[in-house]
Amino acid sequence: MAHLLGGESLAISFGTRTVLDGVTVGLNEGDRIGIVGRNGDGKSTLMRLLAQRLAPDGGRVTWRRGVDVGYLDQGDVLDGDLTVGAAIVGDRADYEWASNPTIRDIMGGLVADVDWHAQVRSLSGGQKRRVALAKLLIEPHDVIMLDEPTNHLDVEGVAWLARHLKTRWRPTEGAFLVVTHDRWFLDEVCTDTWEVHDGIVEPFEGGYAAYVLARAERDRMAAVVEGKRANLVKKELAWLRRGAPARTAKPKFRIDAANALISDVPEPRDTVALSKMATARLGKDVIDLEGVTLAYDGGGADAKPLLDNITLRLAPGERVGLVGVNGAGKSTLLRLLSGDIAPTSGRVKRGKTVVPAVLSQDVRELDDVADLRVIEVIQREKQTFTVGSKELTAGQLVEQLGFTNEKQWTRVSELSGGERRRLQLLRLLVGEPNVLMLDEPTNDLDTDTLAAVEDVLDGWPGTLVVVSHDRYLLERVTDHQLALLGDGKVRDLPGGVEQYLALREEALAAAEALPGQAPQDAQPAPAGRSESEKREARKELARIERQLGKLAAQEEKLHAQMAASAEDFVRLGDLNAALKDLQGQKDELELAWLEASEVLE
Repeated sequence: MAHLLGGESLAISFGTRTVLDGVTVGLNEGDRIGIVGRNGDGKSTLMRLLAQRLAPDGGRVTWRRGVDVGYLDQGDVLDGDLTVGAAIVGDRADYEWASNPTIRDIMGGLVADVDWHAQVRSLSGGQKRRVALAKLLIEPHDVIMLDEPTNHLDVEGVAWLARHLKTRWRPTEGAFLVVTHDRWFLDEVCTDTWEVHDGIVEPFEGGYAAYVLARAERDRMAAVVEGKRANLVKKELAWLRRGAPARTAKPKFRIDAANALISDVPEPRDTVALSKMATARLGKDVIDLEGVTLAYDGGGADAKPLLDNITLRLAPGERVGLVGVNGAGKSTLLRLLSGDIAPTSGRVKRGKTVVPAVLSQDVRELDDVADLRVIEVIQREKQTFTVGSKELTAGQLVEQLGFTNEKQWTRVSELSGGERRRLQLLRLLVGEPNVLMLDEPTNDLDTDTLAAVEDVLDGWPGTLVVVSHDRYLLERVTDHQLALLGDGKVRDLPGGVEQYLALREEALAAAEALPGQAPQDAQPAPAGRSESEKREARKELARIERQLGKLAAQEEKLHAQMAASAEDFVRLGDLNAALKDLQGQKDELELAWLEASEVLE
């Protein structure tokens, strides 16, 4: 495999802290690499160095001549004055990009719900992120570097991006680097993992799961080496104990062998025991929604409610995950459960002992304690905290979620985004709620911190409701999942996230097949055309894209037949005529696609 780019003896420091020290890495064609590590250890720094967006203090970065690198930054880099269309495709004419099925797939997967003519500055943070990602992916880069690409993508969007990256190049072509906390995504798309820690980069073969196993094996081998050293010490102590000092002092010692990979891992959470504890704290009644409907204010008589006649009963100790399309009402459902908003109709019944707490997506909730230090924030709330059967001090709990002794005395205003997110969760937990609701809790957290959060939640005896696009987290901390498909209903998912994705595909296919049936997508339509026109246009676009896909397969087959019939001029003439006819059909369909897409603009 040909070499694409690399870094040799890279070193960089910020202030007095050395982030990378003598790192040498390379990227070859066919590489699919995920970068993991704790927040602040240098994942994004390494990527920026390799992308030549940051100069190292020492060492050098080299690219193969002519290599084309695309880079997705975490920050907002789009020109706010541009329209969405101009930001993505520039000044290209529609026919230049709309005839490319790959570009059409990217548009449909990322920005189908975004107004093509809206100014970038008017978009939400999530929409800006998807526009930036679409702009990057439509270009034929040799190397793609993605810094937290799954931020602001829902479960469906993450699944689409995974499919795109897996099929973008042939297995031995192209390469990408990705920094993300989404462990399912890492497992799905990466064939190798780089762990950034303590100034070095350590490579592992495989995705996230393989990396975790390999790291555990590495730690086990280190423990074996330490065990051998300890045995020598033990022999020396045994010899000393036979001497006179030992007979009087009798020193006691214990050396634990650390050579078992699995034996020291705690048992999985005891669901029955936790349920009993939760019932003792909550009683039998938690929160029930009975025939609840929530409609938009001023939505009009024909407007569909966001939530339509739903019934949901939360049991003591129940752990449920919520997935759904953007705008389907996941966060709104949390606000109904917590009592922040009231339904338009129906009844919300809460148990008398319910103490809810909500982790929202707004880190500004910490603004009122910006001048305090981390440990002071927690101690002000509570001195001790019970996790399952264990009682922890505030300091122990803070340390368990990644705040070292030094970090505990950092002012809140100086924390990074991931650290503020952790502190948000800690602040909620020390209040000892018995119903905990988490809205996208994985935002800005690294994989090690996520594992620590999951460990805390494993022993938390209460009712848990989690909204997240992180499939790994949902399957790890919840026992079952519910779906909001954008039609106002809530559906149970015995088959988990895979069933949700299948339901979405079925719903969209049914909407295309049935006259007058709108796609189940809660995104508001841009003003201009009537909703019925847009509905028909979406159906037409879906039909045309299916036809174009079939024609592409036929075209590939014809080319193969022509190659096999190179010496049969009669056969070659027939095949060429068929190919021209096929091209004529493609041209007609692409023109129809453009006409239908104009209705949605």
